[in-house]
Amino acid sequence: MAKKHTPKFLAITESARAVIPECDAAALRVMLEDEDSLVVFDVRERHEFESGHLNGAVHLGKGVIERDIEKHDLDDDSRIVLYCGGGFRSAIAAKSLKEMGYSNVISLWGGWRGIQAEGLAIE
Repeated sequence: MAKKHTPKFLAITESARAVIPECDAAALRVMLEDEDSLVVFDVRERHEFESGHLNGAVHLGKGVIERDIEKHDLDDDSRIVLYCGGGFRSAIAAKSLKEMGYSNVISLWGGWRGIQAEGLAIE
């Protein structure tokens, strides 16, 4: 069941979604199966990640992503997909990474719920 978000949160999310690319879980499946390098970050809270996540996803919480992203030694043009529960937090995080100079960051609209609905491999 989707959460009911507050107006200010929705406004900041919509602002982020207007300037970052998004994909859905079907498009993520294609990216996972192609030959191009891909890093997938789960930006949910640690307890959410530990209760289940996409196979191969790396946990990097939204609250520390700007501080810790460079620890992952990525190029500015690395293909990165971020996901959260539904696509709201990941959109905000993607906008932040874009502002830091990462040029190929994509937010997964539908997030964890979309991953499950698409039947992608999870842990």
